Amino acid sequence: MKSDFLRGISHGIPIALGYLSVSFGFGIKAVSVGISILWASLISATNLTSAGQTAGIDIIAVGGTLIEMILVQLTINIRYSLMAISLSQKLDKNFTLLHRLVASYGITDEIFGVCSAQKEKLTPLYMYGIILISAIGWVSGTALGATAGQLLPESVSNALGIVLYGMFMAIIIPPARRQKSVLIVVILSALTSILFKYLFTAVSSGFAVIISAVIASVVGAIVFPVGEENE
Repeated sequence: MKSDFLRGISHGIPIALGYLSVSFGFGIKAVSVGISILWASLISATNLTSAGQTAGIDIIAVGGTLIEMILVQLTINIRYSLMAISLSQKLDKNFTLLHRLVASYGITDEIFGVCSAQKEKLTPLYMYGIILISAIGWVSGTALGATAGQLLPESVSNALGIVLYGMFMAIIIPPARRQKSVLIVVILSALTSILFKYLFTAVSSGFAVIISAVIASVVGAIVFPVGEENE
């Protein structure tokens, strides 16, 4: 059983290293809008969602409402529920309800990908190992980035803050190059977001994210439906 925990940690080390660099950018962005190092680290420790956290601090920065925050997080992070449902088919018999609830904290895109690739059943200790080391990387990177954001010159901090957006680009560009449908949906969501930024300025940033995501998703589902054989 102990080997499962260590195996989880070993599989999570590459994820942790990636999180360390990406969350560094989040830490810089967080302190740039007035969030302290401690609170930036707590946000990362309790969320583990890069896009959700980035959108969240934008809402905090402009004084958005709790309803706005809830809807934004629901829109951005609903995919984790689907990942959890998928992983439930690979869980070991030792996964009690309590283990499931604890493990659900750490289901991210990268952890889901690694766990899905495992041929054997997933044990609680394996999940705890991969989640623990990944979370350490994410929170540590946030704390380091937030500290650097307060110590480094503004020009350097702004340059390093691009790291977070570089990760988002790395996520969308490969599938957009392979699939026309993904490319069109990405462009549509970007154009919609630009409209809210420069034209419909009365709409808050949080609701702009929600509306842009919903419009792009609905159009994508209607114009590029996925047949059952592809599912």
